[in-house]
Amino acid sequence: MLPGIAERQQAAPWEAEEVAAAAAEATEEQVLVDTGAAGEPERKTGGEQLRDPAPARPRAAEEGDVRDPPRPSPPLPVSEPAPAQDLCPHGKPRSKGRSCKRGSGRRPDESRPRRPVTVDSSKARTSLDALKISIRQLKWKEFPFGRRLPCDIYWHGVSFHDSDIFSGQVNKFPGMTEMVRKITLSRAVRIMQNLFPDEYNFYPRSWILPDEFQLFVAQVRMVKDSDPSWKPTFIVKPDGGCQGDGIYLIKDPSDIRLAGTLQSRPAVVQEYICKPLLIDKLKFDIRLYVLLKSLDPLEIYIAKDGLSRFCTEPYQEPNPKNLHHVFMHLTNYSLNIHSGNFVHSDSANTGSKRTFSSILCRLSSKGVDIKKVWSDIISLVIKTVIALTPELKVFYQSDIPAGKPGPTCFQILGFDILLMKNLKPILLEVNANPSMRIEHEQELSPGVFENVPSLVDEEVKVAVIRDTLRLMDPLKKKRETQSQQFEKPLAGKEDTSESDMATAPDGSTNSEAHLPSICLKQVFPKYAKHFNYLRLVDRMANLFIRFLGIKGTMKLGPTGFRTFIRNCKLSSSSLSMAAVDILYIDITRRWNSMTLDQRDSGMSLQAFIEAFFYLAQRKFKMLPLHEQVASLIDLCEYHLSLLDEKRLVCGRSGTSGCRPPCSGTPQETTPLAQVSEVTSPPSPNSANKLSQSKHFLS
Repeated sequence: MLPGIAERQQAAPWEAEEVAAAAAEATEEQVLVDTGAAGEPERKTGGEQLRDPAPARPRAAEEGDVRDPPRPSPPLPVSEPAPAQDLCPHGKPRSKGRSCKRGSGRRPDESRPRRPVTVDSSKARTSLDALKISIRQLKWKEFPFGRRLPCDIYWHGVSFHDSDIFSGQVNKFPGMTEMVRKITLSRAVRIMQNLFPDEYNFYPRSWILPDEFQLFVAQVRMVKDSDPSWKPTFIVKPDGGCQGDGIYLIKDPSDIRLAGTLQSRPAVVQEYICKPLLIDKLKFDIRLYVLLKSLDPLEIYIAKDGLSRFCTEPYQEPNPKNLHHVFMHLTNYSLNIHSGNFVHSDSANTGSKRTFSSILCRLSSKGVDIKKVWSDIISLVIKTVIALTPELKVFYQSDIPAGKPGPTCFQILGFDILLMKNLKPILLEVNANPSMRIEHEQELSPGVFENVPSLVDEEVKVAVIRDTLRLMDPLKKKRETQSQQFEKPLAGKEDTSESDMATAPDGSTNSEAHLPSICLKQVFPKYAKHFNYLRLVDRMANLFIRFLGIKGTMKLGPTGFRTFIRNCKLSSSSLSMAAVDILYIDITRRWNSMTLDQRDSGMSLQAFIEAFFYLAQRKFKMLPLHEQVASLIDLCEYHLSLLDEKRLVCGRSGTSGCRPPCSGTPQETTPLAQVSEVTSPPSPNSANKLSQSKHFLS
């Protein structure tokens, strides 16, 4: 561990609960398991004699197995004479019809070696080194070339589709790469900004090019006319760009490079943050690692430490003379590493890449309220994930339809966050594939580079990967269930020895006793009550998925949209079904013209949300938009719950007279208990919910 890291972690403003105390030493009877390729358990002599297992049939070596030379069989210990027939194994007289009451307090199968968790790392790519260290620390089994048999965990380097998987767990969600692209992320956050503008003011105002270029020009001109002193700076980011590629700054919309590039490579233009927090007169950003452990139910974890990447040229506010100084304005590591001022350091608090905890310690020494900073960052992360999850659900049901075999998913995301001078966090972007490399390139001579280990990267990234694997351990839940079943008969026993309590249900000591406390802190559902009111779009996505009808599709057809209107009782004298068809055609055609992917026809989730907003504004006038939408969602869920209840009653009665209304194929039902009463007026406290999460962690 780097010098001072342990002290900084102990001084961190918030800490996850410590892992259980280290287990006591194993008893002499414990079987030591060799987790190598040979798979032969080593035996200790002395104590009770273990029963020799039947000789296993030799198997062919699998690809990825470690090729060790065969080991000679250990000599079998001399067995002790069997007890007399009238004595129990412990030497006491055996009562007729009764078994020996004295027991060891262990399960009968304790001598069986515990199967290690298997990890397929054949697609890990640049994260392979950190993954190997993590697997070695966990004492799990790695298959670097894949395996014919299924593995417990598959570690992909790029996307969910790196290989075909039908079981186990994979470290990518389908659609995540598409969802965090700059245009898609901006649209998702913009929807939330329309509903909750005060809650989503951590994302800069954005325009999508070329579709919104004229809107961008008009809005900038309007603001300048009303405030002549306003002299903004904008930053242009290509949609599919990474590592700072193609990013540039402008002072006026006329400076955008329109010739040829925007049509083939769309971009996002945003307001540039001109007053960032500086350390040593340098601009920096924060890379935080966020684990999305589960999509439904939603589980989010945040790493306690991250990385701070520094610019390599002293910062000045943008002006026409320094707009092109990338080492001053862009914090991308891949850019600044080529600067002559870049400083490689193995210390956590110096150099051009440092740990975030070292930055917090420095701010704390200056009197900054670190708890408030962390509170704002956690709030930003949760709100951003809430904005992304609705469309992720659509991708998920398309690649892994309900009822079909498939893996479960988790993913580590990289959040790039900038602290303003007033310490307000600003979201720059989200990375689906954050770099997990634990070495850096060092130029030995002009044009000659060598990979050198980076202790700062290893300290942070190995902990994130290792503890992600610990949280996703597929055998942990099984062991916990066995432990609960094993401890019930022993609950009333007072003579249970300490050595027995220090032994896991499988006969081995606690496998995580040698590991540090988990560096990932759960923030959702831990703080769910402060943010659940924001999940309106998530409920709209559930309605959208219900009426998709065909499993695996991602767009809603005209029949499905009509069925949605009919089943939710949204048509009326002022909104005929002909008007519904026109609404569907207009919105669908406009959204399809804005997307480059024309493989599927129909209404996307984004188009459905726009139509839903339109219907909510028609039906519930004189209310804020978020209350209009919430009221319409309540109404839809209410009518659908009645429909589901009627179907359930008809299915139980088996009468042919029950004829449910026309409906699409529902893929999920909404329990009646979860539906709010639509006839009741909106709560007067609903407007006050918007600010309840701002300081809930302080």
